[in-house]
Amino acid sequence: VQLVESGGGLVQPGGSLRLSCAASGSIFNAMGWYRQSLGKQRELVASISSSGTTNYAGSVKGRFTISRDNAKNTVYLQMNTLKPQDTAVYYCNAVVPGISYDFWGPGTQVTVPS
Repeated sequence: VQLVESGGGLVQPGGSLRLSCAASGSIFNAMGWYRQSLGKQRELVASISSSGTTNYAGSVKGRFTISRDNAKNTVYLQMNTLKPQDTAVYYCNAVVPGISYDFWGPGTQVTVPS
């Protein structure tokens, strides 16, 4: 199983970015995005089930949108109205049926300067 994120970068406050995560090597149940900023624990940003049910952290609800293309095994995170507190390394996460542990991508940096 391999997860490869793309789309991170530097964006000014109020701007937008779209993260992509291409997954390969299996079929996937839930997929999602987590983030970890300096000195903090990794936290869930958003997740989406194989049927499209979504879940968001309160801090991003209304600003971020998660979606997936099952045919391409790709999950996206559209991030709008970005704030400095969104600065973090964003990690793609995937759950494989019958496997007790999650899979993670290497992460992509998102920086929103204050």
